[in-house]
Amino acid sequence: MTSTTTASHPGAADRRPARSPARQWLPVWAVMLGIFSIVTTEILPIGLLTTIGADFAVSDGMAGLMMTMPGILAAVSAPLVTPATARFDRRAMLCAFMALLALANGLAAVAPVFWLVLVSRAMVGVTIGGFWSIGAGLAGRLVPAHAVGRAVSVIFSAVPLGSVLGVPVGTFIGSAAGWRTAFAVMGALALGVFVLLLLAVPPLPPTEVTRLSVLGGLCGRLNVRFALLLTFLVVLAHFGAYTYVTPFLEQVTRVGPRAITAFLLLYGVAGVLGNFLGSALIARRPRAGFGAAAALLGAAALLLPVLGHSPAGALALLFVWGVAYGAVPVSSQTWFAKAAPDAPEAASVLFTASFQATISLGALVGGGVVDLTSPAAVMTFGGVTAGLAVLAVCAHFVRGLSWPPAP
Repeated sequence: MTSTTTASHPGAADRRPARSPARQWLPVWAVMLGIFSIVTTEILPIGLLTTIGADFAVSDGMAGLMMTMPGILAAVSAPLVTPATARFDRRAMLCAFMALLALANGLAAVAPVFWLVLVSRAMVGVTIGGFWSIGAGLAGRLVPAHAVGRAVSVIFSAVPLGSVLGVPVGTFIGSAAGWRTAFAVMGALALGVFVLLLLAVPPLPPTEVTRLSVLGGLCGRLNVRFALLLTFLVVLAHFGAYTYVTPFLEQVTRVGPRAITAFLLLYGVAGVLGNFLGSALIARRPRAGFGAAAALLGAAALLLPVLGHSPAGALALLFVWGVAYGAVPVSSQTWFAKAAPDAPEAASVLFTASFQATISLGALVGGGVVDLTSPAAVMTFGGVTAGLAVLAVCAHFVRGLSWPPAP
């Protein structure tokens, strides 16, 4: 097997000089904060979409390119950056990508024209693909072998936390001090994480890395293909619709900026709850957990055009949506990990690339739907697409495929 991580060599972590427990876990938290700042930056424009679009006189669909651009670049860079940077110290690469994120947010905060905002979002995409592909596989090099599982959980907790909190936090800052301030704050956070990575993470000389041939081999496995299909459908449904939730709340529910901020904050709280509830179920029954998340997400999106005219109805459905999506990233990552337990780094790269590519496609397709029809129609699109994911989970069960897959 050409793909290995240090975690596959249990003694690797134990050969390092002993450190105090607090100092031992500081690098793990630094990597987690790096992923959190990246995920938050990526989805920051969702709550600020109409405001940014109005400032540059572009449509909501055109403004949605701010979500499309990072996904495209992340999907391309994720499977390329690990082998391309094989000779560089991993700490140096993490710091370089975090510096790029800070620069990207700074550029967005001062951009005088919309195309420069899109350039900044392309820089965010490169950061996502590079940092995530490297950082996701470092747990085994940062803590002793007996603590690797817990370290992986800590690192990946940044994904749902950033996903569910990024939009309401960005909306709150944007409504209070302007959308440019929101990007400036994220730039300052990225600089802080850069310093923490530089000081807390030990030198990490490169080891063996995932090769492109390994990724192709994994795609030949049936359960990996199901992971790709489910991730595609659920993430397409979510970002195709949720990217345009602010126009929906403005035009259909008819609430103002302060109410939208409150709605999205409740969504964020629900997402954190969904992450913890989903993790408990998915650890035991990944297929049922993924199916339940897709079903709840689809139901909430389909019902929004019907019940979302009233603030109470929209608020209740957004809470359900938040709980459902809070479980999606961990569901997808768990499915990939269980489908390829012998190649964790390659599975992480496939997870990153597929997730990011679909975020991009979802924002692009949703933008086309909302520009051609209405914000209500894009919610229906998301609900129907999530329903297809539920059917895919049912097909996996009906075909009698073992889950978790046999070793």
